Amino acid sequence: MRVFLFTLIIMFNLEAKSLFSNKEQADISQYISSLKELIVATQKTRGLTNSYLNGNLIALMLVQDAKSDMKKAIGDMESLKLASDLVINQRSSDVSKKLVELNRKGFKLKPDIAFERYTQEIEQILMLAQTVGKRGAEHMSPFGQEASFIMMEEMLPLSEYVGQLRGLGSGIAVKGQITKEQKETLAIIINEIITLNSEFKKNIEKVISKSEKNYASAIEAKTVKIDSLIQAYVEFAKKEFYKESISINPDEYFTKGTEIISEIILAYDETNRAVLDDSKGWL
Repeated sequence: MRVFLFTLIIMFNLEAKSLFSNKEQADISQYISSLKELIVATQKTRGLTNSYLNGNLIALMLVQDAKSDMKKAIGDMESLKLASDLVINQRSSDVSKKLVELNRKGFKLKPDIAFERYTQEIEQILMLAQTVGKRGAEHMSPFGQEASFIMMEEMLPLSEYVGQLRGLGSGIAVKGQITKEQKETLAIIINEIITLNSEFKKNIEKVISKSEKNYASAIEAKTVKIDSLIQAYVEFAKKEFYKESISINPDEYFTKGTEIISEIILAYDETNRAVLDDSKGWL
């Protein structure tokens, strides 16, 4: 009877956690944590560089710290076991070299060109994230697969589009005017944010409903806050950036965008901790 009850308990918990430890899943969790840090630092570097090149001298004092964070994240990624994977190593090396080169000449470029170059490199990092997720999926538990999909395909891209809205918007705020091309770009970014936020909200709720015990804290509260902040930020942008006369404090606007990204990253970190804990298994 005791054996039967023990078996039932194990079966009940298997969806949330595997019976045996999963080293491959733990390695993936550690790697995507450092990869996330690289994306956040590159987003911040892009936004601050754009703000500085548009005339905001205060941004110059902050951009060097962001570049230092990029360098640290690259070093952390290179030190992890997953870096020995030939495909991942090649792609991460290419990204690192291009970022180092871009950081050297970023201040010599025109604002829109510098913004676009950093955006292109972030796209490459996101592609690397997707590669890591796909190559490691077969080694992960069902929960690990679902959670990593949300992190790679929704959380990181969502943070990126918010970063674009933050960076481009702060540059416009410094100038106090917006071009037709910038209006079109903002409209595209806003549409992407709305779509991704909706998908993230729906999918994270599904994962939580099945595996809430994997989370150490109330993840629902974080997702509700993210949704609320994003809606307010988008509405503000739609209202203020399409006026003939734009009067927005660029630093305050940038800070509000950073707050949203920080909340997304908190949810990302909480989900990644759950993936790491899940990798430990029961035995």
